[in-house]
Amino acid sequence: MDNKTNWLDYDVDEMVRGDRDYLWHHIKPHKVFQTAEQMIIVEGKGLRVKDIRGREYLDATSGGVWSVMVGHGRDSIAAAVYEQLKILSYYAGTVGNIPGIKFAAKLIELLPRLSKVFFSNSGSEANEKAFKVVRQLSHIDPDRKGKYKVLFRDRDYHGTTIGALSATGQMERKQDFGPFAEGFAEFPHMLCYRCPFGKSYPGCDIDCARSLEDVILKEGPDTVGGCIVEPITAGGGIMVPVQEYYPILQTICRKYGVYLIMDEVVCGFGRTGKFWGHDQYDVDPDIITMAKGLASSYMPLSATVFRQNIFDKFLCDPGQPAERMNYFRDISTYGGCTGAMTAALESTRIIEEEQLVENSRVVGAYLLEGLQSLSDMKLVGDVRGKGLFCGMEFVKDKQTKESITEGEMGRLMGLVAAEGVLVGRTNSSLPGNNTIMNFAPALVATKSEMDEIVTAVKRALEKF
Repeated sequence: MDNKTNWLDYDVDEMVRGDRDYLWHHIKPHKVFQTAEQMIIVEGKGLRVKDIRGREYLDATSGGVWSVMVGHGRDSIAAAVYEQLKILSYYAGTVGNIPGIKFAAKLIELLPRLSKVFFSNSGSEANEKAFKVVRQLSHIDPDRKGKYKVLFRDRDYHGTTIGALSATGQMERKQDFGPFAEGFAEFPHMLCYRCPFGKSYPGCDIDCARSLEDVILKEGPDTVGGCIVEPITAGGGIMVPVQEYYPILQTICRKYGVYLIMDEVVCGFGRTGKFWGHDQYDVDPDIITMAKGLASSYMPLSATVFRQNIFDKFLCDPGQPAERMNYFRDISTYGGCTGAMTAALESTRIIEEEQLVENSRVVGAYLLEGLQSLSDMKLVGDVRGKGLFCGMEFVKDKQTKESITEGEMGRLMGLVAAEGVLVGRTNSSLPGNNTIMNFAPALVATKSEMDEIVTAVKRALEKF
């Protein structure tokens, strides 16, 4: 008799009770759900997901946080991971493994100006590795002595650890978690709709980018070693820089010997209609971090990718007492999971063979056009985006740009969900401005599915 437990079996009412009694959901106030049932998603295929009560939705968020790039329910990823786990599931990253070597090689093929890949578990960890490299070099590299500080941009998000939060420009995400790590400083954001300098493009001299130099000079050029940015700001409101922005930022970084760290955790793997978000711009980062779409979130995995000249600074002689500790003394337990790297290999194969980056560009432009067609409706203040990554900001007054309230935003989200579409929003991030609805469907999206999203938003606005 086969006594194996089938972990796919469940009783609906038991799961509903268990969800309430045992789970602490992420970034959600639980008080309201003490008596109300929370959503439980049980299956998905493509862009469609189904909850435990049998209700179906179009998932316009790629799994809630923009990461299921190839869509739900890919049999080939599950099969590839299964086969790998039977051979070897894990060995620490102190040694190599076959899928890890193969995927590192693939990443360098996709990032030919970089050369070394460090695997870890999450976007937060990937960014922490970059910060630790900057800090360690400020001690061991004579040319970078004292350059330990990392600058970050207002409204950018870089992760949930204390170090990553220290480099995050979202005050509500940071509230009550301090004190934060010393050595991080903020410079202004680049959203034209809410220009921090009160100017209008193109007659603004791109002051948002030039302000980086002001912060470097204020902090002391001899103390600043890194600058981290998202190519397109994600959780801070889907903010797309103008084309001149990154060349200016890069020039300033090189002038002062500051490593430019590009956080591709959200934008990488085709989200913006280019394989990498920074490919939308004339910019050449020194360090690139990635997660989410890396394995389409079929398995957790992140990576930090470095230029060869940075890696070379850690080639110490362990036989020399003065150099013995000058290697990168860091490890990530789950950076040795072979199944995750196999999932990444197969997900990347799908993205390339099915030309999903191009689909993101074409269908994303169609989605943006559809959302922009709603610009004259009440509450719609701004519509922006690139590829399958769009945002719609809601305001009470289109002239003053006063945001709608949190309660009004919650009601609007509920009305869209009632139309059978799940969209995202800025959430406990920006004081008085958590009013940006975001759209980031899987890269397999079709134009007809984008019509469903636009129609759902239109109907929600009409009912508001």
